[in-house]
Amino acid sequence: MNFIRKIVKPHSKEDEVFYYELKQLLSFSPKKINYYKKAFTHKSLKLVDEKGTPVNYERLEFLGDAMLGSIIASYLYKKVPTGTEGYLTQMRSKIVSREHLNELGRDLNLLKFVKRNSADKNIGDNIYGNVFEALIGAIYLDKGYNYAKKFVYEKVIVPYVDIAKLEGKVTSYKGLIIEWCQKQKKDYLFDTYEDSGNENIKHFSVRISIDGEFVAKGRATSKKKAEEQAAKRVFFTLQDQIKSS
Repeated sequence: MNFIRKIVKPHSKEDEVFYYELKQLLSFSPKKINYYKKAFTHKSLKLVDEKGTPVNYERLEFLGDAMLGSIIASYLYKKVPTGTEGYLTQMRSKIVSREHLNELGRDLNLLKFVKRNSADKNIGDNIYGNVFEALIGAIYLDKGYNYAKKFVYEKVIVPYVDIAKLEGKVTSYKGLIIEWCQKQKKDYLFDTYEDSGNENIKHFSVRISIDGEFVAKGRATSKKKAEEQAAKRVFFTLQDQIKSS
């Protein structure tokens, strides 16, 4: 952090604008904006401190992930006193899923704060959730646990967490299809192959067959996304059978 203090002028016009926008986002006055600057520093800038240690949001992301998980766990423990360990774990996973955190990051427009190499186009969708977690880590270091908890309640729990809706939310269609097939003793096959065609960006296609019959296909820029897309289509094709089993 000494490196950050040296390279940032605390009273620059840029810092003043950042402080004002940050205050609007947080709904409280931050004390040490250097934590937040680091939370929005992408590794593509390749900044290092005097010891050669990378200066970016990844360590804060790790901390924020742990803080977010503990805050959500505490909330669920109190909110659902009859919930089993498995139920509480599943519900927490749904709330802090990468998909959900990316949604939160987009809704808060966090990307506008991120400093990155403009030439680096491959930042990926997960940057929204990553910087959201890094922001929570920065809040914890700057103001402590109670402020981090307050932020999570205001930005995550109150506007997004509905226990009844979460119980029916599917976080992984692939996992759901595999589990259903195993319970019903059905054979399943995820046939994945590269399918770029004439496009510059690599694509993958996935064909899902159940008991030897083709059901649905998905195509995306990663195997994981293609599998999830195909599995989601299988779910909606067979949802009556799946829901009744």
